[in-house]
Amino acid sequence: MSTMSTETKDDPAHLIPVTGQLRASRRRWRVLAFIALAVAILAVAGRFALRNTPVADHIARITIDGTISSDPERLAAFKKLADDPSVKAVILAINSPGGTTAGGEELYESLSALRAKKPVVAVIAELGASAAYMTAIASDRIFARRLSMVGSIGVLFQHVDLGKLLNTVGVNLDKVASGPLKAEPDFSGPIKPEVRVALNALITDSFNWFVDIVAERRGIPRPQALTLADGRVLTGRQALDAKLIDAIGGEAEAKSWLESDKKIAPDLPIITQFPLEGGWPGLGKFFGSEARAVLGLPANAPIALDGLVSLWQVGPS
Repeated sequence: MSTMSTETKDDPAHLIPVTGQLRASRRRWRVLAFIALAVAILAVAGRFALRNTPVADHIARITIDGTISSDPERLAAFKKLADDPSVKAVILAINSPGGTTAGGEELYESLSALRAKKPVVAVIAELGASAAYMTAIASDRIFARRLSMVGSIGVLFQHVDLGKLLNTVGVNLDKVASGPLKAEPDFSGPIKPEVRVALNALITDSFNWFVDIVAERRGIPRPQALTLADGRVLTGRQALDAKLIDAIGGEAEAKSWLESDKKIAPDLPIITQFPLEGGWPGLGKFFGSEARAVLGLPANAPIALDGLVSLWQVGPS
């Protein structure tokens, strides 16, 4: 005699085992989707709360890492810090290869405005090059580790010539332009002589401004700054000898300098004010790295930039 109940016999999940598995899987995905939505809502609420919760007197930490580009949100955050009486000083935590020249200029100008109201000290971790070094010289004092990589003063415009590849695969590109320099250089061929002349003028103008502010902010003669502006990258010890930084050290040494030279109270906490990560520290970076992984991109891969850049990078081996 069979002991199986009528209900069990009539259950489609019993007759088709895959159906039960699909139902269970669907329930799991619904739960995961609900959790993800709850996390997103709490993260946004946490970020809003962090930005609107008054804090006691403190030293603000501004983190500049990754590839630098223009950022209106960053500008607004710096202005808010400049007007905040509870912010007694600012520490720039720099770890960046640089980025666009316009992004570096924006950072330099906005930090100079902030420096006019608060003491600002820069701390270079592994890397402070190109536009990131442009950022550092906006501060009152620069610290770096002995083996930090500093400098790479210069400007770059890159062009990829795909002409031979396009000819090989049989692709012919044509265009109609309003002038001979419009939409040049074209990746379907090498840089034309007249285009190279125009690009050299563009690079020279940006480069001269970069060298001028290095000489001014570091208090060194322009010919010396020009010698250092051949694109070379220096260790922290070399940069100290070349007067590109002021001292060897990290955040602890920067805080001590603020206390001794800027009369900042020794018991003030250091609070990260930009960028804010949301309700849980690192949540934004976590989801950012997960998104890159889904797209098949390395978690810390460099970002391709269009136009004029001030960016230190290791060339292909």
